[in-house]
Amino acid sequence: MAELVKVTGMVISTMAVGEYDKRVVILTKERGKIHGFARGAKRPGNSLMAAAQPFVFGEFMLLEGRSAYTISSVKVMNYFEEFRKDMDATCYGCYFLEFADYYGRENADDLEMLKLLYQTVRALCKKTIAYPLIRCIYELKIMAVNGECPQCFECACCHTTENLSVFSARYRGLLCEKCAGHEKMTTISISPAAIYTMQYIISTPIETIYTFTVSDDVLNNLKSIIERYRNQYIDRRFKSLEILTMMEDV
Repeated sequence: MAELVKVTGMVISTMAVGEYDKRVVILTKERGKIHGFARGAKRPGNSLMAAAQPFVFGEFMLLEGRSAYTISSVKVMNYFEEFRKDMDATCYGCYFLEFADYYGRENADDLEMLKLLYQTVRALCKKTIAYPLIRCIYELKIMAVNGECPQCFECACCHTTENLSVFSARYRGLLCEKCAGHEKMTTISISPAAIYTMQYIISTPIETIYTFTVSDDVLNNLKSIIERYRNQYIDRRFKSLEILTMMEDV
């Protein structure tokens, strides 16, 4: 008989299977991204009905199968109910889940990514930081956690730390004034405040990352840079991102 496995994680997607069951994807700290079945989760009154939903965070007791797990029980630690009542926050949250799904891998060490996702949803609930800034922080930090963030501490060409003035997606980072002279058509000007903000996001522990705000000019600078970098190096079109883009452009 298969033994029960306990994992801590967040539900990042669900899909109906048959009349009563759900297929659930969970980002866990112990086993990375896993797939499980919540039997009877669509039946009214079923113990898994409330837990088998996106954003639910808790301890999951699982039975391990050949290609997937079966969820036996869930101890929910957070439903994020206040966040679910805000349609804008929910749209941002869905994008964050989709991005986490992109990077999640089975049997990987996803503790840092799980912490980031949890703290990001908490930031959406608190409403003390503008949602577009939360998005910029999350995008840059999740790429940093997975070793794919741009070089923001020195020139990506000559490695000087002086006179950093533009961002180049082609060179995956900042360029100094001298090196930027050869890349004028493909660079974005970046302010010292935006440089400092990107450095802060990359180097700050996840637990304290959502504790600052920036001016509209810095935010717009960050959005342009991160968008260009993401479009060049993330090979997936996120459906939820198209909705967010329209929301932010209104």
